[in-house]
Amino acid sequence: MKISKKAVFLLFLSPFLGVSAQPIKELSNKFPQTLVLDGEVLRHNDQLIAANDTEKTKALKTLLTKADLLLKEAKLYSVMDKEQTPPSGDKHDYMSTGPYWWPDPTQPDGLPYIRKDGQRNPEYYKISDNKEIDYLINDVEVMAISYYYTRNEKYAKFATKLMNTWFLDKETRQNPNLNFGQGIPGINSGRGIGIIETRQLYRLIDGSILLKGSKSWSSSKRKELQDWFAAYLRWLVESPNGKDEAVAHNNHGTYYSEQVLTYALFTGNNAIAKIEIERVKNRMNSQLKPDGSQPFELERTKSWGYVNMNLWGYCLNARLAEQLHSDLWHYQTPDGADIKKCVDWIIPFLQKEKEWTYKQIEKMKYEETIHILKTTSKIYKNPDYDTLAKVVDPKSYQSDVNQLTF
Repeated sequence: MKISKKAVFLLFLSPFLGVSAQPIKELSNKFPQTLVLDGEVLRHNDQLIAANDTEKTKALKTLLTKADLLLKEAKLYSVMDKEQTPPSGDKHDYMSTGPYWWPDPTQPDGLPYIRKDGQRNPEYYKISDNKEIDYLINDVEVMAISYYYTRNEKYAKFATKLMNTWFLDKETRQNPNLNFGQGIPGINSGRGIGIIETRQLYRLIDGSILLKGSKSWSSSKRKELQDWFAAYLRWLVESPNGKDEAVAHNNHGTYYSEQVLTYALFTGNNAIAKIEIERVKNRMNSQLKPDGSQPFELERTKSWGYVNMNLWGYCLNARLAEQLHSDLWHYQTPDGADIKKCVDWIIPFLQKEKEWTYKQIEKMKYEETIHILKTTSKIYKNPDYDTLAKVVDPKSYQSDVNQLTF
């Protein structure tokens, strides 16, 4: 039997990479049809690994070490893990409290809670749903990328088990709603604002797409997951909480659009996606200034974080809009604002030419900044963005997932 060069290479590295020492099928020349991740970049990185590229091979070894540890721990996540029961009486409903809301010291029972922007109440972590969905997204992503580059079925099998437990199994699945997201004690049991807590599910969906061809992640499983997201999309569009978030004027509105676009594209509802693309343009009109500043984010107590978070949200929306051949990267508002100007607006602060004088009650972080710079470096054909990213946060820049997905 003739074995491809890539198979020989991976067989040679199998003791180091954790790749099953069996001949693997040659990967198709076609790139994966991911929604946010660039499938052509993934395929190119795959070719670099087959050619023994030092940087990419090292990143894959690091990622597989993480993946194998996750396999050993075999930790699964479910909304049923929380100790609390939502007001519906159904633990299958997702539940969380507002992170910036605290007991009122002037009231004997502390009710109703009062807001302290940017100051996270430790009580927020007492309900496990938000923490566990973040772990779920991360672990599925690690497993899916590991599977894509190795075709080792053990990674796809565990990724499938993770998604089965959270979304599909009748005993452990989440109901497709966020009726009780970010409730405020003494005021309400849930708000549209809570929808921000599922904004990173695009990573899990891209992960599920990378599992295509796996024996574990069957077409029927993919269809079940699509059905779940179709129901969640319907809830986002039709529910009172979803309608509230849809008109949010800051990052909450941006990430509402990101989620609607992601789930609509994943489930084949292009009509809803096209409507949402137009709504994104309207958001840009109201949120972005011609000089690239974002006033609704700058007024926050963690302004740097929110400026970058919102800008990354617009990058995600622009990437998703590409799927329907719509160019948000170069869209300009009537007064001349666009995504590139927002990127250029933060550059002087990264280069230390300007001091950040806006309110920032915690240390500035740069993980999303790196994503912004690496992505827009290619979009706007400006390698200086990428060069700056290496300097701003070398650790994030060199992370295994970044090395394997950019």
